[in-house]
Amino acid sequence: MPHTSRLVPADETTIAHAASLLRAGKLVAFPTETVYGLGADATNDKAVAAIYAAKGRPEINPLIIHVADIAALSSLIEWTETAQLLASQFWPGPLTLVLRRSKDCPVSLLASAGMDTLAVRIPSHPAARNLLRQTGKPIAAPSANLSGKLSPTTPMHVAESLGDRVDLILAGGKSEIGLESTVVDLVSPEPRVLRPGGVTKEQLEQVIGPLTTAIAGDTFLSPGQLPSHYAPDLAVRLNAHAAAADEAFLTFGPDAFAEGGGMRLNLSATGDLVEAAANLFAMLRKLDDAHYRAIAVMPIPNQGLGAAINDRLRRASVR
Repeated sequence: MPHTSRLVPADETTIAHAASLLRAGKLVAFPTETVYGLGADATNDKAVAAIYAAKGRPEINPLIIHVADIAALSSLIEWTETAQLLASQFWPGPLTLVLRRSKDCPVSLLASAGMDTLAVRIPSHPAARNLLRQTGKPIAAPSANLSGKLSPTTPMHVAESLGDRVDLILAGGKSEIGLESTVVDLVSPEPRVLRPGGVTKEQLEQVIGPLTTAIAGDTFLSPGQLPSHYAPDLAVRLNAHAAAADEAFLTFGPDAFAEGGGMRLNLSATGDLVEAAANLFAMLRKLDDAHYRAIAVMPIPNQGLGAAINDRLRRASVR
């Protein structure tokens, strides 16, 4: 049974309580439009260390710093013209920017894995924005789950994954997007996508022009770059047009001619990539059943949000 005693609906009273816990160095899980985040005061070394301990997260993997507005970034990072262009178009929203830390940046070096860069974003979920405003501090917040496991898109997912490792879970419904934020590196000679996510590469390129994509072996400037990540316990088999009887089957689009499989769930029967992204982690959780030996996954178009979905599936399939 998941630990639900620390799960409370997000309202003015509980958000104020959550803010006081964060200021006291505690861990609070909260809703965002992407997935649920595990928050701690980013300026508190001990609190940031508690995130790594709760998740079992490698300390080479930096954390995303969440703030309520652009003004809150003035003491954290070195702002750029390109950052301004992207922020004006996509913030608040599912976009993370990697920028140089400011000279006197108060954020714990542990949160950026000792590097001179910082990954920052402004979420759009109203409960998250309210929490950030009331806390009055930058909040480090990776996804609220054990490291490498499926990201949580509901408060119950958080309770099931972290249990009593978190001091409070603010329940704010199902995550609207269901995939983590897109991460863009703005410190390299040319902007590049480090992690595809809720903002597509095509949307970004309409604002700042052509983008490259990080390749395997690059320095870990942001979360989501580990080769094995977002993984269920079962093995994941990609590009499956049929499934064996002892495999769970994750399908996409009209699947009447996709044969076999035990339990079967469809990310989007109409082939809607937005719907598929929102359903991805929740459906993988449901299919991650010990009665099966693997999860077979139908091909997903590698365009728009499909690129982010395929990125998560590839990492989930690495063993």
